[in-house]
Amino acid sequence: MSILVPHSIVAGKFSPANAHLPRLFSLLQHAWNLTASSLSKCPFVFDTGYALCPKRPSRPFPPPFVSPPSSSFSDPLTTHHRSQDARPSVNGELVRGLTNGDDAVLVSQHFLGVNDGVGAWATKPHGHAALILHFWALEVERNVNSIDPDPVEFLQRAYEQTVLATSSPNEWLGTTTSATALLHYHNDGCSVKPLLYVTNIGDCQILVLRPKEGKVVFKTQGQWHWFDCPMQLGTNSVDKPRNDAALSVVELQEDDIVVALSDGVTDNLWEQDVLDVILRSLCKWETGKVEDSVGDRTAGRGGGMVYIAQQLLQTAKTIAQDPSAQTPYMEKAIGAGLAISGGKMDDISVVVGLCEKKAT
Repeated sequence: MSILVPHSIVAGKFSPANAHLPRLFSLLQHAWNLTASSLSKCPFVFDTGYALCPKRPSRPFPPPFVSPPSSSFSDPLTTHHRSQDARPSVNGELVRGLTNGDDAVLVSQHFLGVNDGVGAWATKPHGHAALILHFWALEVERNVNSIDPDPVEFLQRAYEQTVLATSSPNEWLGTTTSATALLHYHNDGCSVKPLLYVTNIGDCQILVLRPKEGKVVFKTQGQWHWFDCPMQLGTNSVDKPRNDAALSVVELQEDDIVVALSDGVTDNLWEQDVLDVILRSLCKWETGKVEDSVGDRTAGRGGGMVYIAQQLLQTAKTIAQDPSAQTPYMEKAIGAGLAISGGKMDDISVVVGLCEKKAT
């Protein structure tokens, strides 16, 4: 992926019941998620799963965001023996989300997100842009019960706070694409229905699937300046959330599945591939052909979202490693006049959420 000038597999479920997850994910991440969830009046939640596979290790957060001896953004998400001072924080707030190479993800009961930090910044000191996702999550938490939420404005504020946090003397360079999904609701006087506020800039993707109808009912459209150079937020980029981010409000139904994907998936799998993998995985889960379940399996409950995320990741990784595969990335490259074939190795990030009624 191009910078805009001048302009190992991990999987899990976001649920308090998962004691088998990495220590900090079940302690720190649940702490901030449950704080936001406990304050939210939304009668719907996501039952979630995620799967991550980096192309290369996550780069470290530079001072003053983290204190020695921590060596990377990922460390605090998989270790528990260090003091709280060693965890990444900004203005006293522990950094939200998980990193995956140059990607960053959010996995929550009320919002999902994937940011793809542009890998070309790896040659620059401290090149990373995952803070935008952190600040976006904070904006959502502060406005958790807004009648008419404005996630584009949340992204604008997150962008501005990131610029401030990474400006001199920090000199932290980086750009990122972003795709987020905020679960909300609408009361029409007769019933309460779930709504999804989707914000995207660049080429990460949000899809909404309706398994009972066997189809994709919504998909974000990628935004590019030219081939392999998506719209992006950060150093030297002309793109700004308020001007360039796309906002969609999608009417959901219970048991709809919302998927957030980095381009490590969408460059290798067609939309129909994603749909087929999810429907096939869901069928296996509901019919008991997969052993790792907890309680009710209906519509993918009891751990099915983790299984779906893992299957999507494995399928994308297999194609990425196939030099003869016919891929969306190859098609776009040929359209740009480039002789590129096969899959594309990249960070692969998958976040999946099943829309369901909140337990009372």
